[in-house]
Amino acid sequence: MQRLRLAFCLFAYRPYGGLQRDFYRIAQVCAGRGHSIDVYTKEWQGAMPENFNVHVLPARGLRNHVRNRNFVRLVAGEIKAQKYDVVIGFNRMPGLDIYYAADPCYAARIKELHGPLYRLTARFRHSAVMERAVFSPDSDAHILLISEKELPRFTAHYNTPRERFRVLPPGIARDRQAPPDALRIRESFRKEFNLNEHDRLVLMVGSGFRTKGLDRAIRALAALPDELRVRTRLMVVGDDKERPFRKLAGRLGAEGRVLFMQGQPDVTRFMLGADLLIHPAYSENTGTVLLEAIIAGLPVLATDVCGYAFHIERAQAGRVLASPFDQEKLNQELAYMLDAPERRVWSENGVRYGQQEDLYSMPEVVADYIEDYARASSGDQTQS
Repeated sequence: MQRLRLAFCLFAYRPYGGLQRDFYRIAQVCAGRGHSIDVYTKEWQGAMPENFNVHVLPARGLRNHVRNRNFVRLVAGEIKAQKYDVVIGFNRMPGLDIYYAADPCYAARIKELHGPLYRLTARFRHSAVMERAVFSPDSDAHILLISEKELPRFTAHYNTPRERFRVLPPGIARDRQAPPDALRIRESFRKEFNLNEHDRLVLMVGSGFRTKGLDRAIRALAALPDELRVRTRLMVVGDDKERPFRKLAGRLGAEGRVLFMQGQPDVTRFMLGADLLIHPAYSENTGTVLLEAIIAGLPVLATDVCGYAFHIERAQAGRVLASPFDQEKLNQELAYMLDAPERRVWSENGVRYGQQEDLYSMPEVVADYIEDYARASSGDQTQS
């Protein structure tokens, strides 16, 4: 395969986000194959990679959707001037050859969650235009889906031709698997946070606390029976506004039992030290963290709206709450799972699932797709 000039576009890079980790691993695979990588973003956190070029564009504005709109305008100029072989986007915007669809269908979600007045807002109009630019029948963008459950929603709202979609396998990093010294790491972690064998640590991982259902998790924690509640903590790993959730915990008498840890580079250590991952999301295209917990041996309690929730049942590594959501049912399941006799079986099943299933090949599959797209676009049918 000839050396390609590739442009990767995303609104912001933060090293702890699931979408951003996917982008980074895909870009690294492409760079490892000898391709030239330019990244366009309006924000970059963390160390700059040595094997591709990062361009932070000055997209200014008082509101996020205004900054995103200005970023789209700036990046369009850069792409037009540079003449890349393939342009890959990780957020919805015009001018993409390939879109990595980590987000659920915006049009469908807004219709379900908001009334008609919301569609008059500037934020909605901007986001709707960006999504239409990718999924419209008039667009040429190829769409890589990380969850097949969103396919009928996109096609229903936009009449997007089915042949423009490709459903991807999972792409979990192998370092999320439980290592040989998992027990030592667990003991060290629990000593660090003063947790004894009778204490229970519930873990929640991910930014976007409202969408992930942190309010539901706090309510379930507060509803635990007294004897269990006093020895249980909820640890939240992720970046978002903490204040409303701290206030909720305070109102429910659980403030001292909810710990906010911000984003962490060593999430696997937290999973090895915890007793349960809770993920009662309102909406979740996939829920990569569910698979990460499963293969680390951490039992999972999640809602069925998560695209990857079926892995919990297939692996027999926890429990899935059926829709429609019922807070009382979540409360009951959390109370049961924390001291359930199946805890060890759930953990062992998850580790075994991670050893037997293909949960890791997504970055290579995407890199293959990018090369195939470039080859087809240039008319070169030779194999790499």
